This record gives sequence, C-alpha cells and structure tokens, in this order.
Amino acid sequence: MKEKTSGRLSFLRNKLFQNLFCALLILTVAVLTGYEFYTFRHYREEIRVPEGTEIQHLSDYLPSLKGTAGDTEIYVFRGEEKGGSLLVMGGTHADELAGHLSAVIMAENLKVTRGTVFVMPRANNSGFTNNFPQEASPMYVEIPTAGGVRTLVYGSRATNPVDQWPDPDLYTHFPSGQGLSGSETRNLNRSYPGRENGSFTERVAFAIKNLILENGIDLTIDLHEASPEYPNINSSVLHERAMKLSGDASLELNDIGISMRMEVSPATLHGLTHRELGDYTNTLAVLMETANPCQGRIRGATNAALAVSGKDACYEQAAKLGYLYVPYDENGVPIEERCGRHLQAVQVYAEALGWVFGEEYTIDMSGLPGYDELVKGSVGDWLR
Repeated sequence: MKEKTSGRLSFLRNKLFQNLFCALLILTVAVLTGYEFYTFRHYREEIRVPEGTEIQHLSDYLPSLKGTAGDTEIYVFRGEEKGGSLLVMGGTHADELAGHLSAVIMAENLKVTRGTVFVMPRANNSGFTNNFPQEASPMYVEIPTAGGVRTLVYGSRATNPVDQWPDPDLYTHFPSGQGLSGSETRNLNRSYPGRENGSFTERVAFAIKNLILENGIDLTIDLHEASPEYPNINSSVLHERAMKLSGDASLELNDIGISMRMEVSPATLHGLTHRELGDYTNTLAVLMETANPCQGRIRGATNAALAVSGKDACYEQAAKLGYLYVPYDENGVPIEERCGRHLQAVQVYAEALGWVFGEEYTIDMSGLPGYDELVKGSVGDWLR
C-alpha cells in the first residue's frame, strides 16, 4: 500500500512540475510576444523634414482623430508664388514600401517655389502599427544611408484590428451600398468618401476628403504597389476627369523611357481614391502602381531583403513562362526602380497641371531625384 501511495505522489509531483514548466513557458512566450507587439505598435520612424517645414495633422480636418492611431503628419510646402496644389499620399497600404518611401523622400527633399504641395507619407497610420496576418512579412526594413541605417516599418494593408474590430461578414460600402469581403472594412482604399461618425477607417477617409476640400487641392496622387502578375502594374488608374492630364503626363513619361499605362476608374467600383475623391471633391484623382514581388502569390520567402531588392527566383521563373505583366529578370525590381517611377511620375504630373489647365495651375518644385538618378544610385542617397 505504501509503495502505491508513494508512486501516486511521485506521479503527481511529476505532473505538477510538468504543468508548472508549461505554464512558465507559455507565460514567457506571452511576455516576449506581447512586448514585441507593443513595441511594434508604438514604434515611430523619424521623418527628417527640413527645419521650418509646415506640419499639419490629419486631426486638423477631423478633430475626433486626435490622440488616435488614425492621426498622422501632413507636410506642407508652399511656394512664394501662387499656383496649383498637389496632395501626394504614401502609406495607404503600409506594406507597399515604394509608395511610403517615395513620400518620405519627398518630405525630406522637396523645395517648392510656386504652388503648394501636401505630402502625407502615412495615410493610414494605423496600418503601420500591425502586420498582415498569415503573410510572414517582416516588421521592419533597413535602408543604409550616409548618416547611418534608417529603419522603416513594413506594416499592413489594413487598419490595426486593435483600432477597429470586429470585421463584419460582409462589408457594405457607404454610401453606394456595394458589398465587399468583411476584411475590406479596414482597407482605407475601400472606405472613401468616408463618414464623420463612421468606423475608424471611414473617419480617416473622411478627414482626407476634408483636407482636399478645405484646401481646394487640384491634383491628388495616391502611391501604391502591386504584384508583378497584376494586369494594372506600372500604370495609373484615374478618375475620368483626369484623362487629359494623365494622357499628357503618360506621353511625357514614355518620351523619357518610363512606360505608364492608363486605366480609367470603373464607375461601379466604389471606395477607392480614384473613384470617390474624384466624385466627392473637385480634385483630379490618380492612383499609381509599381511592381513589388512582396505583394504577389508566386513569391518565395517574404522578408526585408525581398521588399528592398525585389529579387525572387520564383518570379524570375514566372517571367520566363510569360505569367507577368512587367519585365523581370535576375535583377528583380529593386526599390530604386520603384521609387524612381513614382517620383518621376509625380514631378511630370505636377508639371502637366500647368500645360493642361494654364499658368495659374503651375507647380514649380525641385530637390527630388528623377528616375535615372535613383536607378543609378540608392534610395539611401536621398534620405537624411
């Protein structure tokens, strides 16, 4: 009997030890991952704009955003002479690195002598506080510069669920009534024109619309990336009122060796900048896409190296099989090429405002690299 009792006690002690060990292990993992989650949510990359740059906030256009993850900086560059006005948005989708980085380069280098340029590198600031689930994406991307390494966030295409939850089974766009997948309720580029008292993401969209209305912005350019197998890559998608402007700008880009296809915004596809901002404001709304293998489904490992270099053996093979809509070889599509396309296109579109609509719409700006300068150099050369 004593032997049986002793055996049971020994068994219970072992089970207790195992349970305590498992509990300690779970607690350790929870603390480490919780710390990582907290740090990522609160990390703020520095944007080093020139001293004296005018800085507004999105909450200036919707006060209820103040103190939330939806608030974000807007850098304003005003020329001494009156002219046209331009809004450049990066970071609508925080995992589309070239759009965000191009806006950062603009904010850190732009000089304007005529007209006004608004630059918003983190349009959906909340998207920079989380990663897209199940994509195994990196959390950060490092860019070498002359002054040291700059660390940028590689976020999500959607608002952080901490800021807006739960997702409905079906997302009904306001005000069209169009039905979309429930997760699109946290996609800023499905939320325009937004609502003052709507969801978190709708309020961000509403504030951006107010920014355009209150400043009478003539041209809005939303910078994006998409997969190399996406038909609308290396292209501009535009509201029909921007056709003349985009046609002239695309011809100019083609003349300097940058192919830029044009796609008119479908009137029945709602929630996007190129549709709703064109319908609900007087701005000429344009969205631009560059090719990023991190966005596609054919890719191999998703990591910081892929986000920057754009090199992927799977895509190289897909190009040989004719599955892609862009040229792709062992050189990939590096961040220099993608930012070069965006920045050159922004400069040409800004010039085209004056060609198409007259001198009073002219925007004179300088200080930005062109396509050739970026392709032959490094994006790090243009970060402070």
